[in-house]
Amino acid sequence: MTISLGIDTGGTFTDAVLLGADRQVLASAKSLTTPFDLSIGIGGALDPLPPELMARVDLVSLSTTLTTNSVVEGKGAPVCVLLAGYDAAQIKSSGLLELLGADAIVSLAGGHDAGGFALVPIDEAAAREAIERQAPRVSAFAISASFGVRNPEHELQLRALVEQLCDKPVTCGHELASSLGAPRRALTAALNARMVSHVKALIDAVRRTLARRRVDAPLMMVQGDGTLVNVARALRRPVGTVLSGPAASVLGACALSGRADAIVADMGGTTTDIAVVRGGEPELSFDGALVGQWRPMVEAVKVYAIGLGGDSEVRFGGGEGLVIGPRRVLPLSLLAHEHPWVVPVLARQQGEAPHASQIRFAQRLQGDAAMVARLLPDETMAWQRLADGPVDLERCNMEDRALAKAIARLERKGLAIYSGFTPSDAAHVLGLSAHWNTEAAVLGARIWARQMRHLYGLGTWVQGDAVAPSRQVVDKVIATIHQKLIEAGLNDAGQMNEVNAGKVATLLAAMTMQGAAANAAGAGAASVFSLRFAPQMPLVAVGAPASIYYPAVARGLGMALELPPFAEVANAVGAVLGRVSQRVHMTVTQPVRGVFRVFTSDGPRDFETLAPAIALAQQLAGAAALAQALDAGAAHAEVVLSQHDNAVVNDIDGNMFFEARVTATASGPPLGRAAVLARRQARQDHDSGIAQRA
Repeated sequence: MTISLGIDTGGTFTDAVLLGADRQVLASAKSLTTPFDLSIGIGGALDPLPPELMARVDLVSLSTTLTTNSVVEGKGAPVCVLLAGYDAAQIKSSGLLELLGADAIVSLAGGHDAGGFALVPIDEAAAREAIERQAPRVSAFAISASFGVRNPEHELQLRALVEQLCDKPVTCGHELASSLGAPRRALTAALNARMVSHVKALIDAVRRTLARRRVDAPLMMVQGDGTLVNVARALRRPVGTVLSGPAASVLGACALSGRADAIVADMGGTTTDIAVVRGGEPELSFDGALVGQWRPMVEAVKVYAIGLGGDSEVRFGGGEGLVIGPRRVLPLSLLAHEHPWVVPVLARQQGEAPHASQIRFAQRLQGDAAMVARLLPDETMAWQRLADGPVDLERCNMEDRALAKAIARLERKGLAIYSGFTPSDAAHVLGLSAHWNTEAAVLGARIWARQMRHLYGLGTWVQGDAVAPSRQVVDKVIATIHQKLIEAGLNDAGQMNEVNAGKVATLLAAMTMQGAAANAAGAGAASVFSLRFAPQMPLVAVGAPASIYYPAVARGLGMALELPPFAEVANAVGAVLGRVSQRVHMTVTQPVRGVFRVFTSDGPRDFETLAPAIALAQQLAGAAALAQALDAGAAHAEVVLSQHDNAVVNDIDGNMFFEARVTATASGPPLGRAAVLARRQARQDHDSGIAQRA
């Protein structure tokens, strides 16, 4: 029997699932994710799986929310972005200044025009100086040139320079996106470069863990559109995995529930991801999916990824009152579960005057080599201090303010993580969860509630009560999910933009929740409005905390709810259900009447008539898609061509052609271990035959 192993590494848990040829779950396990050494958490998820089944694994596939989390939280490895032909307005609109800071951006002369012809030569001397200056300080380079999708010449020149002068990974914008829109393409390239170290660390950890268990099978990774690629290609284009976890959860939720039409909601430790599924297939966003506040040019499952999870920080949000997320913190219940000495510290803090640094502990999160190499001396000392274990920041603020400030900078850089009060802690207080330290959760709730009242004037809870503030936190999570589901529904209808959908969703969520509360109390009065949300679609909820929050969400919206078996490991199930698929787009334009231009990787080519231009675009796109699919790990692939024309017909000008977008999609099943071994043997036989003839 063919057996597939699915692994999902999230911000809090790492899941593993063994699936049989009939896609039935044979075994599953969960373990805490260990960010500083991912192989420990991955090994913890694999150890409970039956060894006799592990020995027969034919394919391994990986999904992750680590890249999604890094985008949502705005954290990542240091990179340098080389921009050719960009002006100040384009750089400002790209969002790169907010994402990376001005020091990471290098603006160079160069770039092409809309016809694919060079404006000015690339400033090679300035580029060389910038690369040599930045190389010791960054983990990767990103390159984007004006109209690089029309002619990648300058991007390729800059990449050659980077490869000549250093050994850092390099990403070009034209390799990631084929659409016009230089600012967003630059942002996409920057995000891709930022993720290289994250994805490499994960893949290396999986490889080490599998090797120790003698699992020798092809290793694939889920992309944001739900398709699979081998890990070599994932390392070259990690931005393609930015919604890997959400895409896998959608596939897993549909498979586990058997539903072809549903609204899928996946709640993890850091994010909640919502998707609408029709006909068994999630809708794809070809214009780029919204992840946090960014919209990279990545073809992905259309999901709403919001910074709301079991480990989201519960905090005072000024005029907004109680706010949850998007920052992820370490739940107090989890911290005490791993470090019991935290409990007496919390007990002591319970009897002290309220202070902002109470319930705050800091510990190492991850150790990106490029980031650690750039630390200032005091940050290096703080980094070394955190190697000994969590630091009590209240005590640290009193005894060593310099250390506390250095730790704060490590946290902002994503190298350290703070503890805080979270929905996971509130669930422990209310008895909805019990897998970590409940005593720490109760103490934390009391201290947090007192902080909110005395420091910010928020809440009217009785002194020492842990239950009421925890109930308010859980209710806030339910209300937020409620609102985001409605917002996703409004946006799915295509009737309003995201800003307006958010405003209307807030109002509708309040109305539906008030109506549900009134009906539950038997006090429902006749209403002018009857609000029904997705009456023909069930809510399929997956993820570890799903059973805590979604029954109340479904009741409030009047929806049918399904919590399928193995819902807590849906991502790992979905990780092995995809196919390898690669899409290549080529553009044909008519810049002047009677000239039809094809934009190829070697530059523009002109024709006098449209038909040969379209034929060349189809030929090049089909060949490229097939080659990419096989390179991405497909056993074999079929190519499907499609075409979208921008043309008008009127009585005066007749048929006026402006532009065509030719798309080639090559897809097929992933290579299993048997096929890989057969190919390996064929190559050996071929090489042996050549040697004998020689």
